[in-house]
Amino acid sequence: MTIAAAPPRVTQTRNLIDGQWVEARSGKTFDVFNPSTEQVIAQVADSDAADVDAAVIAARRAFDEGPWSRMAARERGKLLYRLADLIEQHADELAALEVLNNGKPIGEVRFADIPLVVSTFRYFAGWADKIHGDTIPVDNHFGRFFCYTKKEPVGVCAQIIPWNFPMLMVTWKWGPALAAGNTVVLKPAEQTPLTALRLAELAQEAGFPDGVINVVNGFGETAGASLVKHRGADKVAFTGHYQTAQHIMRDAADTLKRITFELGGKSPNVVFADADLDQAVAGAMTGIFFNQGEVCCAGSRLFVERSVHDEFVLKFAAAADARRVGDPFDENTEQGAQVSQEQFDKVMGYIELGKQEANCVAGGERAADTGWFVRPTIFTGVTNDMRIAREEIFGPVVSVLPFTDRREVIEQANDTDYGLAAAVWTRDITKAFALADSVRAGTVWVNCFNTFDAAAPFGGYKFSGQGRELGAEALKAYTETKTVWVNLGD
Repeated sequence: MTIAAAPPRVTQTRNLIDGQWVEARSGKTFDVFNPSTEQVIAQVADSDAADVDAAVIAARRAFDEGPWSRMAARERGKLLYRLADLIEQHADELAALEVLNNGKPIGEVRFADIPLVVSTFRYFAGWADKIHGDTIPVDNHFGRFFCYTKKEPVGVCAQIIPWNFPMLMVTWKWGPALAAGNTVVLKPAEQTPLTALRLAELAQEAGFPDGVINVVNGFGETAGASLVKHRGADKVAFTGHYQTAQHIMRDAADTLKRITFELGGKSPNVVFADADLDQAVAGAMTGIFFNQGEVCCAGSRLFVERSVHDEFVLKFAAAADARRVGDPFDENTEQGAQVSQEQFDKVMGYIELGKQEANCVAGGERAADTGWFVRPTIFTGVTNDMRIAREEIFGPVVSVLPFTDRREVIEQANDTDYGLAAAVWTRDITKAFALADSVRAGTVWVNCFNTFDAAAPFGGYKFSGQGRELGAEALKAYTETKTVWVNLGD
């Protein structure tokens, strides 16, 4: 029996600035689409420098003068707990809104996105009154001194998020920033602003003071660039493509803003012959096809030991062909639509390129006449120098590469500009630790893939970013350390 969730009502399309919901000052809007139908679902405020300036001024005032700067850390934590509770109460509505605007399956949102959103806010709520400095014993050669450090918020944080996990990315940015006492100006991805706006409404309901949370909709070239360059913003946190991050670094140089980046990947997923192959196939499916492959840490380079390569590929291709692609509001759907026409065209372009370079053993085609659906696609006969093995596709496309020994696969795994994640499937603990120690990646999974927790840091090496999201590590990016010396006299 097919069970379909009801599409939600869109409640907000404007900007949130200083506690007020306002249209863009230019009066401009842009269309937001439903990826599974290709239909326009809303017109959202199209912000430019004037809107960004108003939002940053509001955030600065709330940080410097408002009740936020005088609020006890424990009270900030209570607000984050309250927001988590409200999200839990509105879980069905938020899940449906995410599906409507992003195209991912309702089952995935309910099972993965919503619980992680709630747990992340609660995790950082618990940190709010535990961010503190140290007392430091210092040399008394020059006299008697009491020396201590204190942790202070950075200030106004510009936060720019992508479209693949819209709600979760809001949470990863707001959680540590607000727990540490910062104020924020968020620019959601222009493709998927609707759940960010709804979360901002819930934050108001939770009781966050005006100006603490501001949301400006718009495009990277206008709203995003204005936010990065604004002298009133103290920090930029960006998740997205490395080329955009390079632009941000250049634009932020004039004001020497603090910067953190969580960027893309071309993650190696390594299967040894001694692995449980059925478990490894299931893990490879999750690793590349979860969220339509629109995952920065997706296991898009699948290294399989030669002696089991053919057996593994047969099982893997059969599982891919059996994957249910379709209406994301259907509870039985396993894979939804790519987020936009642009992303669909990009993925299909790489598939056509792959067919010229390698062997397509599963998928390789559009999955429906309407909607941006792509069949799960597997290529074999791939070498590590091919474009489909080196460039981030960000879709349900995987390259299978054979290897002969541990040394070879470690060398190939590291032969990439990226270093976000990696995984290894083996029953041999020595091989598992060798891979975990040798692969240059921010996260390594052993006999699992795509496991996350609010307490576990996430981020990458090389072109995959700077700094870390989640865990205590995330708080470092949102705090400054102040050292205080007190002369105690003779």
